[in-house]
Amino acid sequence: MKKDLLFIILFLPISIFSQKTTILKGTVKDKNKSVIENVSVEYGSKGAVTDKNGNYSIRIPYKKEITLKFSHISYKTVFHKITAKSRNSIRYSPTLVLKTESLQEVILKDNKKAASGITKIDVEKAKNIIGANAGVENILMTLPGVNNNNELSTQYNVRGGNFDENLVYVNGIEVYRPFLIRSGQQEGLSFINSNMVQNIDFSAGGFQAKYGDKLSSVLDITYKKPTETATTINASLLGGSLTFESPFLKDKLTLITSLRYRDNSLFVNSKQIETNFRPKFTDLQSYITFKVNNQLSINYLSNFSLNNYNYQPISRRTRFGTVANPLELIVFYEGKEENNYLTLFNALSADISVNENLSFTGTVSSYNTQEEEYYDIAASYNLGEVDANIGSENFGEVDFSQGIGSQLNHARNDLDALINNIQLRGTYKKNRQQLNFGIKYQNEDIRERIREWEVIDSLGFSVRPPNHISNNQPYESFEGPITPFQNIRKENNVSINRVSGFVQFNERLFMGDSEFWYNIGIRAHNWSVKSGSESSKSQTTISPRIQASIKPNWHNDMLFRFAAGWYSQPPSYRELKDFNGNINVDVKAQKSIHLVAGMDYSFDLWGRPFKLTSELYYKNLNDINAYSIDNVRIRYRADNLTTGFAHGIDLRLNGEFVPGSESWVSLGYLKTEENIENRGDISRPTDQRLKFAILFQDYVPNLPNLKAYLNLVYNTGVPGGAPAYADVYQFQERLRDYKRADLGISYVFTDANKQYKTGWLSNFKELTAGLELFNMFDIQNSITNTWVRDVYSKNQFGIPNFMTGRVLNFKIRIKIN
Repeated sequence: MKKDLLFIILFLPISIFSQKTTILKGTVKDKNKSVIENVSVEYGSKGAVTDKNGNYSIRIPYKKEITLKFSHISYKTVFHKITAKSRNSIRYSPTLVLKTESLQEVILKDNKKAASGITKIDVEKAKNIIGANAGVENILMTLPGVNNNNELSTQYNVRGGNFDENLVYVNGIEVYRPFLIRSGQQEGLSFINSNMVQNIDFSAGGFQAKYGDKLSSVLDITYKKPTETATTINASLLGGSLTFESPFLKDKLTLITSLRYRDNSLFVNSKQIETNFRPKFTDLQSYITFKVNNQLSINYLSNFSLNNYNYQPISRRTRFGTVANPLELIVFYEGKEENNYLTLFNALSADISVNENLSFTGTVSSYNTQEEEYYDIAASYNLGEVDANIGSENFGEVDFSQGIGSQLNHARNDLDALINNIQLRGTYKKNRQQLNFGIKYQNEDIRERIREWEVIDSLGFSVRPPNHISNNQPYESFEGPITPFQNIRKENNVSINRVSGFVQFNERLFMGDSEFWYNIGIRAHNWSVKSGSESSKSQTTISPRIQASIKPNWHNDMLFRFAAGWYSQPPSYRELKDFNGNINVDVKAQKSIHLVAGMDYSFDLWGRPFKLTSELYYKNLNDINAYSIDNVRIRYRADNLTTGFAHGIDLRLNGEFVPGSESWVSLGYLKTEENIENRGDISRPTDQRLKFAILFQDYVPNLPNLKAYLNLVYNTGVPGGAPAYADVYQFQERLRDYKRADLGISYVFTDANKQYKTGWLSNFKELTAGLELFNMFDIQNSITNTWVRDVYSKNQFGIPNFMTGRVLNFKIRIKIN
């Protein structure tokens, strides 16, 4: 009796409940008939979850309508009304649809670099920009404050500085330019290979203490670590490149290597000098990284460069002057020039991560350049007046010679420079604070042999050098020996030891709702020079620097920044050597006080993003080592007897003038002057008053794969220089304004945004082809003057050396996996 009572108490409620409910079963799948796990099935307070096979089971009321809810984080929720009309189990298997949630566009901005006065440059633009020397340096020429009147050179001036005042880093390692290069057409290839670049940062002044000891600018390049295997081929009438990149060993090892070849014959043949020109510019670069573990990575960067420059001028015909008084210079040449430049560079570095806050980078690098400059060139010239009388039978021909003469130039110059250094840099981060520090030792061993002379003859009489007894031929006979106008015979063995270091502190703060950054740093540099048996005293410079930026919480997106610092540039070998090849071991560091104030204003125009960047700057220059520029060769006075200044304003507006393509317009004003030995202010050789540039990208709306690139630059003229050994205060005339427009048109068959799975184009990850038209308006730009001397008239004529004319080039780019 007791057992029966227990049975009734336990099972009667279940029996009654089962009579009022029904079991609902089913399998939940997606549109592809794949089962879905962890789908929540519920009604009221009851619920169940699908298993790994997508099955569920739940009891529902009998003869009562309910609403089932099937929900999953990745699928749209399904509601289903159902009524159980039978006490037997029933089935319902819904199909869920993936949900795609539409989120409003979120724009994340990293203002850290803008706050530091750093301009970040798009790598793809650096690859695609049109120009005689396409690449990273070419895109710099479109920025305000950056100037160069020589399209065959990758060197540039920044805010009144010269080529030697710019810092260039690749992966934190400083790189150098050749010593004996005289002209842009001898330079060949830049060290920076745009096919290997991942990141480009540029500062035109007021830069941080972590960068080195130069007066003008910093170009900071980072080479990439490949994430996929690819081969890229670039080819044109000017040369080509082959780049291979790939990860290995499950991405622990990465390799990118690039072989380049360059031939500037196409440009040189467009000039007014008839030549036999056979240049061969070749280099091979590799960057290898190996991740040992999460705390240690080893990197290796190497470069081999060989430039053979063979130049045999034949004749030159240059017309200049005014419409009313046209002049013509005709030169006939004999002889040739053979230059060789071999460069070897190796750097090994290790990145060590101690913990999430502290990291170190140690680097050992070696740079060796072996340069030969051999030439014997005889030039016979005739400078004459051109008949400008339209009705004359001899219209356009030379009818009177103002100067007739010749000159013979000879050189057997050799240079071997070895620069070794070792450095350690560290970074400590905690919250919004960061401490950077580093120390570096460098030894420079330069050995140069100079054998260079020039003999000048006018009307059959030798022109004697300056500071010699003058001859008054043909009116008075002169029986002295024939002395070269210029004669340098030197053997220079120079050793420079340097120790430098820095410490800087960065912090990001919030002042109310406004963001604030500041950076305080200091550099120290000690060096000593030994030349032969002569040694200098040890010299030390201290360079304090500060930056501050604020981004107010305004409706308008604006950022304000200020930078100040005392910058020093200890002398390099070039700065120790004067016009005659003598070494002054006691040359002091050039000094410059920088004051920079800038603003960034981001806004929308025509529904597209734009940004206006403006900077005011002032430089107070002391202990200047005055110099002259001949093409790209800088010749220093090797003293510190000059003071000067530079000030100006830079403006840049960049944005999507055409939807989807960023372009920009740059405008800069500069004034820089110097005072040599208190004789008064005169324009410095880089006094380029006005700069205007446009980098414009466009495409055909109905054919978006057809793209166009326009690179337009206008620079006012710089001082034209002075003849050798002449007083620069007497030669302050300027060269003509520099005006150039380069146009490129390319068709994109396939790229990252347009891939094919079938057909012949499926073999390519990228394929583009196009035409480039350099100097499309065929404007005659001059870079320097050739000075023609005449004994009879006692005058020296400045004949402009014109740059390249209009040139058409074809190029193709291929990238395959």
